[in-house]
Amino acid sequence: MLKPRYAWLGDKLLWAVLLLAALVFGLPHSEALFASLFPQLERPVYRQEPFTQLLWQHVLLVGASGAAAVLVGTLAGIWVTRPAGRAFRPVLETLVSMGQTLPPVAVLALAVPAVGFGELPALIALALYGLLPVVQGTITGLQAVAAPVLQAANGMGLSPWQRLRQVEGPLAMPVWLSGVRTSVIINIGTAAIASTVGAKTLGSPIIVGLSGFNTAYVLQGAVVVGMLAVVVDMGFERLARRVDWAH
Repeated sequence: MLKPRYAWLGDKLLWAVLLLAALVFGLPHSEALFASLFPQLERPVYRQEPFTQLLWQHVLLVGASGAAAVLVGTLAGIWVTRPAGRAFRPVLETLVSMGQTLPPVAVLALAVPAVGFGELPALIALALYGLLPVVQGTITGLQAVAAPVLQAANGMGLSPWQRLRQVEGPLAMPVWLSGVRTSVIINIGTAAIASTVGAKTLGSPIIVGLSGFNTAYVLQGAVVVGMLAVVVDMGFERLARRVDWAH
């Protein structure tokens, strides 16, 4: 068992972050490795944009689209669990399911003529794609609150807003957070496709590699995207443990 002074050595999240950093900073200097793995390629290492810049832009795109999906999905999920919006729940679930069913490439193709190339169509597509897990997590979490708890809150004279904020919201938090986690992890991988419409993301090496038959580029982009997803997932796992402990 590690002593408290060296407890950080057993922190899996820290090691995952360090590995991600090593990949991002080390890949541009790994030409010897990829030249030996792919001797037929003239340029075995992607250098059109720095991986640090691509990682930052990828995180920004996922963060912005995730924030939009969480805000809209949470508010919509809360609304359809209130008496005023309960009748619209089937409509909402159908709409968000359609958003997840449509391939992201199709959404990008529809968005480009309206808003042009770049990050904006990617933001729209990713936000739509991330709605379903958030809406489902919000609805499921709120509906899982036991009826006696709600009756006790009403008996204490809490208003509907106070009951949501002080009782339902905290109790629904673990399930809601699970939906947010799923939404963000899905969008980390899906954001790679945004490079097809001009957005600079970690998908750029993958798209360039596929179009130029450069397997090394595809491998480099895919490894960094996968490691980013692992880091974020481990971060959500740690946050979920703290939420469960608080309850």
